[in-house]
Amino acid sequence: MILVFGKTGQVATELAALPDVLCLGREAADLTDPAACAAALRRYVPAAVINAAAYTAVDRAEGDAGTAMAVNGTTPAAMAATCAALEIPFVHISTDYVFDGGGSTPWPTDAPTQPLGAYGRGKLAGEQGITASGARAVILRTSWVFSAHGANFVKTMLHLSETRDALTIVDDQRGGPTSARAIARACHQIAAQLIAGQGRTGIYHYSGAPDVSWADFAAEIFAQAGRDVRITGIPSSDYPTPAKRPLNSRLDCHATLQTFGINRPDWRLDLAQTLHDLKVN
Repeated sequence: MILVFGKTGQVATELAALPDVLCLGREAADLTDPAACAAALRRYVPAAVINAAAYTAVDRAEGDAGTAMAVNGTTPAAMAATCAALEIPFVHISTDYVFDGGGSTPWPTDAPTQPLGAYGRGKLAGEQGITASGARAVILRTSWVFSAHGANFVKTMLHLSETRDALTIVDDQRGGPTSARAIARACHQIAAQLIAGQGRTGIYHYSGAPDVSWADFAAEIFAQAGRDVRITGIPSSDYPTPAKRPLNSRLDCHATLQTFGINRPDWRLDLAQTLHDLKVN
């Protein structure tokens, strides 16, 4: 059995549909309490663990940095330490926000990290704690997650298109939109390979292809959904947010293909499935 931390989030919801998975919600494992999560691990002693839980409210984290650090940093490190003690493989989902967003080429896994805000700092602390734990761990960084569940860019665009025929969308941030379903399947495959003694631990990248801007992403959403919305691209400086976003979220995913045989998914195909799930058109 693969134990998943997280139950209602986008990736956890998709993991729950996969075989031999048990998802733990907040009632079973409080993510602000590292000891409680470690205790849950010792109670179940699974074949592998996937941590799909996180504090993902990027802007809110700027005013709630302590909670974001606990959930994204301290608790994953405690999970990994317990997995190391029990000799259980550990798969953890991280983010492009550990980078500062400079340059225009895809980030390799060993690129210097420099988070721009509290969310990224918490996720980086989690990566560092997991690495230091000695666990047989894979950290999978991803970007721009979307699905038919929860709050995300696809659902926001569809909602806005119901009342608006023109939108201004940021076009100087570029990255790979990634479906939660694809991330869940990748994590499940990696966990299975680790259980079988295959693969290599460390940090990997996984994002959808091709890389696009948010304005490009929105245009494809409206095209597939049959929504007539005019898009005007704007710089990030015209759309200020409490947390600064990385301009370059491109991720070099070659190592994930070479080690685990998992290629970048075409997000346009996954978008079509998401729109089908949402019963759009």
